[in-house]
Amino acid sequence: MSARTALIVGASRALGLALATEYARRGWHVIGTVRGDRRTGLHDLAEASEGRVTVESLDMTEPEQIAALRERLAERPLDLLFVNAGIARGDIPVGEVPTEMFVEVMVTNALSPMRVVESFRSLVTPTGTIGVMSSRQGSLTLNTKGGQDVYRASKSALNQLMRSYAVRYADAAHTLLLMCPGHVRTELGGPDAPLTIGQSIPGVVDTIDRHSGEPGLKYLNYQDQTVPW
Repeated sequence: MSARTALIVGASRALGLALATEYARRGWHVIGTVRGDRRTGLHDLAEASEGRVTVESLDMTEPEQIAALRERLAERPLDLLFVNAGIARGDIPVGEVPTEMFVEVMVTNALSPMRVVESFRSLVTPTGTIGVMSSRQGSLTLNTKGGQDVYRASKSALNQLMRSYAVRYADAAHTLLLMCPGHVRTELGGPDAPLTIGQSIPGVVDTIDRHSGEPGLKYLNYQDQTVPW
């Protein structure tokens, strides 16, 4: 059996780099994207991968770059398309958030991932998987403490957009996943988060693989538990 191929958008560091590393370790061919031309951990992974990992440049907030990457990869069938995106600009009450900050977070965390999904869906094999990195904080049901207003709103928006996408393409056989990695010790998650990347990402990959071939949309965490909307 030939190796499966994953496109991981946002793979230069932290969770995205760990995803690329884990899939490469499991024998996949991995195409990972980075912003700009600076050297990243993904470049180091690619150099050590004996050709299994390749690096592409993409700022997904720029639609013309999405289109250019789609053209470059036009002949590469994908078994997995996974969009990893998440920025937060501080825990600020929404009434105090500058408009520019609100727009930046929403464009990065919600609009841009969906533009990638819409652009690349036709490259995903008929029974392949399309996933995006969501968050427990995108759940309306679980928001009992408030805080991180704009980040929460952006992930809720991403969830809603993926739900609309799933309805629009209900006849497709793709597995659609909103993945929650847990509260992980990253720049975004903070130093006091309970999980390490090494505790989270293998579970994310296991969960993605476990649901491969199951059509429809699921909202799951790294332990393969359903997250309430």
